[in-house]
Amino acid sequence: MISLKEIRKKLLAIESDRVEKTISTTNTDKFGQAICAFSNDLPNHCQPGYLLLGVNDDGSIKGLDATDELLKNIAAIRTDGNIQPQPSMVVEKFRMPEGDIIVVEVQPATFPPVRYKGRIWIRIGPRKGVANETDERILYEKRASHIRTFDAMPCLGATIEDIDLTVFKQQYLPKAMPEDVLLEEIRPITVLLQSFGFFDLQYNCPTYAGILFFGKQVERFLPGAYLQYVRFKGKDRGGDIVNEYKFSGNLCKTLYQLDTFVDTTIANKRPVPISALQEKIIIDYPHWATRELLMNAICHRDYEGNGPVQFYQYDDRIEIMNPGGLYGKVTPQNFPNVNDYRNPVVAEALKVLGFVNRFSRGVLKVKTELKENGNGEPTFSLDLITAFLAEVFLSANAKPYPEHNKKDNEGINEGKEALNEGINEGKEALNEGINEKEILSYAHLPLPQRNIMKVLKVNPKLTYTELADNIGVSESTIWRMVRELKADGYLKRERGNKHGNWIILK
Repeated sequence: MISLKEIRKKLLAIESDRVEKTISTTNTDKFGQAICAFSNDLPNHCQPGYLLLGVNDDGSIKGLDATDELLKNIAAIRTDGNIQPQPSMVVEKFRMPEGDIIVVEVQPATFPPVRYKGRIWIRIGPRKGVANETDERILYEKRASHIRTFDAMPCLGATIEDIDLTVFKQQYLPKAMPEDVLLEEIRPITVLLQSFGFFDLQYNCPTYAGILFFGKQVERFLPGAYLQYVRFKGKDRGGDIVNEYKFSGNLCKTLYQLDTFVDTTIANKRPVPISALQEKIIIDYPHWATRELLMNAICHRDYEGNGPVQFYQYDDRIEIMNPGGLYGKVTPQNFPNVNDYRNPVVAEALKVLGFVNRFSRGVLKVKTELKENGNGEPTFSLDLITAFLAEVFLSANAKPYPEHNKKDNEGINEGKEALNEGINEGKEALNEGINEKEILSYAHLPLPQRNIMKVLKVNPKLTYTELADNIGVSESTIWRMVRELKADGYLKRERGNKHGNWIILK
């Protein structure tokens, strides 16, 4: 961290591309833009930049009340998800005779460009601004000179024809860039792909990350880039195979399919009557926790090998195993409190698509959710060297397979009879405050239509073709089911079939 003597020198100097002064303590957008600009280090000083809070433009100290809460709020800018990738920064309070000031020291990013809310900010002498095409090219060249991860390497032999540009334009760009910036975007598509790490202009080909997210034939270039689901009967792999499925294709397609599959099949939500008028929802495996473990497997796996991510389900547990053991700074001793990224471009893209929320918190949140659902602590095998294995056991609230399905069905039939006999009492109970959300859920809809509603809640921009891919039915079937949902007042479409989006009405 900078010394007090050096701070005095910077106070006397005018603002520059390494120093910004402000008296504000609440303008987080201004702080975020400054931190982003210092991280990008366009002049290539390879030295930290400094944001000085509580200082006037002329270098005089106005002073501020540097409370612990204020320091925490400034430090939280690093991890609030608005700056991607995360900057390396230190926040410290300095007590001066004229008053307190806060100094934010920001290190140059190893993998620029860094974005704040989708925009690339840079220092232009004493002021900051949004990078133009030339600035962005310079930053990407800096990134290419540093990055050596497999996902950022050029996929030699592939061409722009191997990328599904429609998926990139319609699904990824609207989430990666602010709408006003996207409307003014006129750069060639290869330059746009490059700015996100999906294309290599030097070799004029997609990167492996570009193939993973938008490739038309992913396994042609990455044979092991798929997820294998198998449902075994019993408690080990010696049992009969009850069901199996291969989630293959680019990640922009399979991530949504996998999300729907976990919600509708693995979670296994089901109502169990506990009285004539009440039901209790039993969940075998909570949706968010299961999905988070799968996203971690997809994000952190080793894509250089030919083995898939294995998602195996037994009578008493599920197992998720991905190729590639602990990576970088992560060791069995510091897991899960320390994280590192084998595939940083993949990690950024997952964040943009909304499948990763906060870095370094996923496993801890998974543990909390599993405990609350009665699954207990997940177990992680950290000594497999070339693989990583996570195990989650069936919720204690659910009865062991296969007996629970039979008993629950018997209970549901008894509950239906009781509900028919007590329908008038049920109406009275509804007026007294029975949970309306359960009654008004999509449980009464056929399963494919229920899945359509769930998928569109996650991504309302899907086309009919993309819906068909996600649900696993023909496009003509999707048109028919959507027409029925629209007629029943569940959905409506805005701004046409190609560039529009869905509105959930109820």
